[in-house]
Amino acid sequence: MDKGQNVNEMGLPNFWIALIPIVFMAAALFVGIGIFGQDPQLPLVFSTIVAVIVALRLGHTWKSLETSIIKTISAAITALLILVVVGAFIGVWMAGGIVPAMIYYGLEILSPTWYLLTACIITLVVSCAGNSWFAAGTIGIALMAIGKGLGLPLPMVAGAIVSGAYFGDKCSPLSDLTNFTAGVVGINLFDHIRNLLNTTIPTMIITLIIYTFMGFAISGKGSDLSEIATIQQILSDQFVISPWLLLPLLFIVLIFIFKIPALPGLTIGVVLGALCAVYVQGYSWGDAMFYMNEGFSIETGNEITDSLLNNGGILEMAFVITLILIALSFGAVIQKARFLEALLGGLISRIQRTGSMITATAATCWASNAIGCDQFMSVIIPANMYKDEYKKRGLHPKLLARTVEDCGTVMASLLPWTTCGIFMYSVLGVSPVQYAPYAFFCYLGTFVAIVFGYLNIKINRLPEKDQPIDSNVGLAMVDSK
Repeated sequence: MDKGQNVNEMGLPNFWIALIPIVFMAAALFVGIGIFGQDPQLPLVFSTIVAVIVALRLGHTWKSLETSIIKTISAAITALLILVVVGAFIGVWMAGGIVPAMIYYGLEILSPTWYLLTACIITLVVSCAGNSWFAAGTIGIALMAIGKGLGLPLPMVAGAIVSGAYFGDKCSPLSDLTNFTAGVVGINLFDHIRNLLNTTIPTMIITLIIYTFMGFAISGKGSDLSEIATIQQILSDQFVISPWLLLPLLFIVLIFIFKIPALPGLTIGVVLGALCAVYVQGYSWGDAMFYMNEGFSIETGNEITDSLLNNGGILEMAFVITLILIALSFGAVIQKARFLEALLGGLISRIQRTGSMITATAATCWASNAIGCDQFMSVIIPANMYKDEYKKRGLHPKLLARTVEDCGTVMASLLPWTTCGIFMYSVLGVSPVQYAPYAFFCYLGTFVAIVFGYLNIKINRLPEKDQPIDSNVGLAMVDSK
């Protein structure tokens, strides 16, 4: 075999060979994090090395693997740049008094009973201006601080924020992932979004109902009024607090209205924060730049207030960026060598019903997230694996695109070693392991998608003229009998 052959010409690797890098990664993460208490970077580096060695033994060239890694990282450059800007954004919005003002007034008007519901809805609206990272990195920070000030369990607050954030990541026409999914599957963007709403809206309604009941369950368990008053007093002592400082929030609304992309929008937000820091709070331009780079730091003598305010900085994002680069490299090798397809490809031959097809797609999406370490992998791998199979069985590509979004893109935030889980941890300060049980929207979407499949609800089928001739092949025909 020519070692320069394209991976698709080489065919799938042996099941047991494909299992080697996957098992090694699981063991490396367990030993590195669970036993030695190390960060996940080195375990993932070693896992990437093992994956490369196995791929080379299968006949891939280093050049082909390197090209795949570079291509995968290139696709994530915008997301990495957003991380850099978010670090500066958080630091300077703290120094400018914008986030402290949001905390101050939020503690006055928001009730613990309705807070989870409110946090989810607010983040949902903001996420429609772009994507989940934009929403979590802006309004999500303030919502976490307000929730902490109200004495609410932070994993619950983070779960509500993540749930709201991923609504936009799924359904916003400005979301890079939504556009990417439609492009990979080969369907119209707005047809894709309209079809997504069939499962996304019921999922979000269920999620909001759960947060409403949870709010009543935790009512009265938050901070008492004297504690809230203490936090507000410290904030007013340390910062100029004025309703005018809420005006930058108007900018977030304008981003939504005028569809400004996240990267330039956040950059302008950094400038607004610097102006507030200098001309409202009285810091020098040197101080403002320091807070952008190093993050905001203050000692108020109150542990809760300090934990609310000490945040941000470009350098704080360096840990996140390095981890994302390593995770993407591992995922690129796994995808290029088709290890996951070798492990899951046998599922297809056992599928008899539409519900089973959706379940198999969901399992592939979950595995793609866990092994590929990035939500883009949960689109690329299952879309390529199942695109022809859906058509053979009389199912429209729109159903595949919807299933991938329902079961893949939103699940990435629940795993602590994926790019999404890492980002959410970096800005919300709560590990995905802690908030995952409360991020209902992210995993209820899979449940709704599978139930709809088995009950034959809102299933997109190919036009009759495009249906497969062999009725034994078509799932659409099997289900309709």
